[in-house]
Amino acid sequence: MAPLDLTSLPRPSKDDATVGTMARGIVGSEILRIAAEIRERVAKGQKVCNLTVGDFNPREFPIPDALKHHITAALQAGETNYPPSDGVLELRQAVQRFYERSLGLKYPLEGILIAGGARPIIYGAYRSVLDAGETVVYPVPSWNNNHYAHMMDAKSAVVVTDAARGFMPTVEQLAPHLGAARLLCLCSPLNPTGTMIEPDALGAICERVVAENREREKQGRKPLILMYDQIYWVLSFGAAKHVTPVALVPEVAPYTVFVDGISKAFAATGVRVGWGVGPPTLISRMRDVLGHVGAWAPKAEQVAVARYLDDTAATESFLAAMRESVAARLEALHKGLTRMREAGLPVEHIAPQGAIYLSVRFDLVGKGGLRSNNDIRKLLLEKASLGVVPFQAFGLDADTGWFRLSVGATSVKEIEEALPRVEAALREVLAAGA
Repeated sequence: MAPLDLTSLPRPSKDDATVGTMARGIVGSEILRIAAEIRERVAKGQKVCNLTVGDFNPREFPIPDALKHHITAALQAGETNYPPSDGVLELRQAVQRFYERSLGLKYPLEGILIAGGARPIIYGAYRSVLDAGETVVYPVPSWNNNHYAHMMDAKSAVVVTDAARGFMPTVEQLAPHLGAARLLCLCSPLNPTGTMIEPDALGAICERVVAENREREKQGRKPLILMYDQIYWVLSFGAAKHVTPVALVPEVAPYTVFVDGISKAFAATGVRVGWGVGPPTLISRMRDVLGHVGAWAPKAEQVAVARYLDDTAATESFLAAMRESVAARLEALHKGLTRMREAGLPVEHIAPQGAIYLSVRFDLVGKGGLRSNNDIRKLLLEKASLGVVPFQAFGLDADTGWFRLSVGATSVKEIEEALPRVEAALREVLAAGA
């Protein structure tokens, strides 16, 4: 019998009545759209230095050999059935030990939840804390908070940050919004900027959260929860040091949930093992939410990560090499952009601090017919074969010329080859506008 031909079914449309209001209103990833454009160029034979996606090229950054071995062994041992809803016990225990020895924080096992990467943990925190119409406070630029707020039908209190403070918020900026908020979202090292929050600034914010919640307790109101995304915390460079809210202000622990995992630290974005750490009261609700979503990490990978995290010699050796490799790429960008600035070109950037990102401003709006960040992005792609992501992809509306450069999918050689092309493109724009 011939198959039923359904190829003429309606294609996606914003006016599609088959989907609900939330789904019609959600915006797809700008980063992935740009990455798709670059893939098309590469497929046609064009060589592009791709600094767009926050991912790793396995040829440049393979996962640890020991982790790969443990995954294979777990699969061969038949670890392919459902894991427990809060994660394999051995992995929760391994995360508990990892946090105790590396961050000085000893959490109860009931405060540790395993999921299929960091994204389900973020979703679980949003879904478990917020009711429709409640307020979430977050700085911009930041990764995907605007989309999660939309999915929860929450109100967004957006705090616009600036380069002078490394695009990190201050307590003075946040304070006017905290009284009406249920969730405060912070990230350090920060995606997209590659910057890290100062201990004094984070400490002041945490003290303000504690004071706010003491007042709410007297009034019988629900507390303000702090979601602290530290998925990049092991990747810091130079004098920058990672700090946590709970280590700085222990009293904030009952209101803080950490977002973390192996995705960035161990170049294992596709292995999909993340975890949330926080007060058991909140973690248990997140467990139940994610249990209905089915957002578990695969069991074999959980077993493997448990064994790998406890191999401190292997993890420390890998992380040292990982930091060196990421730092080499960021340093190549830093030196090249510094030379351009010193040559009088309209470029400024923030020196590498953490994560796999570098923030750079190409001050070209209004020059050579360029009217927006997207115009600049297209220019760099067409003239310099360089792929970058504008800060608009991270919730910042203004065309300020700021972009994220991500180094996980490229080599030092590719970066060094691209920098002269970038310089030539900038000079061409200035010459056209002279």
